[in-house]
Amino acid sequence: MPSPVKPPAGRLAIVGIGPGKREHMTARALKVIAGSEYVIGNDSYLDPLLPVLTGKTVIRSSMGKEVERATQAIELARSHAVAIISGGDAGVYGMASIVLEVLEHTGAEIDVEVIPGVTAANAAASVVGSPLSGDFAVISLSDLLTPLEEIERRLDAVFSVRIPVVLYNPKSRGRPHNFAIAVEHARRHLSGDTPLAIVKNALRDDGGEVIITTLCEVETYNDAIDMHTTVIIGGGESRIWRMGEDVKGIITPRGYHHKYVY
Repeated sequence: MPSPVKPPAGRLAIVGIGPGKREHMTARALKVIAGSEYVIGNDSYLDPLLPVLTGKTVIRSSMGKEVERATQAIELARSHAVAIISGGDAGVYGMASIVLEVLEHTGAEIDVEVIPGVTAANAAASVVGSPLSGDFAVISLSDLLTPLEEIERRLDAVFSVRIPVVLYNPKSRGRPHNFAIAVEHARRHLSGDTPLAIVKNALRDDGGEVIITTLCEVETYNDAIDMHTTVIIGGGESRIWRMGEDVKGIITPRGYHHKYVY
């Protein structure tokens, strides 16, 4: 008696696409997307990929539908090659966590790969010099999934050790005051001349926007800060980087000046 035909084995790739432009994606990310039958993501992540999505089944979903997106991707991946798209790095405030949690809950055994991408912190830092040369912290100010009280505890802890801090989701219409709270915590531990970078849409098609200021003057640029902005607050040794009279960005010394003459 012939053996029953097994369904084809699928695979699931959770792909970080960085800032979105293909030139900033890894070769592995592009290869996996090219080899997928289904590509799932929200519009803002899929639109930059249109040239490489020809011939694929593209499933679009909106923000806030992460659980549904993860569930659908897992079901399809039982017998198809599926790529679920995440902005930045899939494992840093991205889709990897929820997809793996849902997969664990289902008990399904699927070949899974998490493909890294350039984070918003990396992208923002790259356009303002070298603000994150050593230890640094990244904190999201969104209290949608994390209580504000817990965010404040984390802010006070990282600012107290005087390392650079990258703030994600600094401000939105629904929470206009969270960034001001973060600045208040920073000022408890850092001087007013601590450099601060406001970076909007780093490395994206529109070229983005960069403002270099200080902790004591940041309110001047309050209207420039929104959900598309990443804010980098320097640490105790960070300084504004100048070329001649022009402000170019921020440097956080890694410590070479303690050992070498240059």
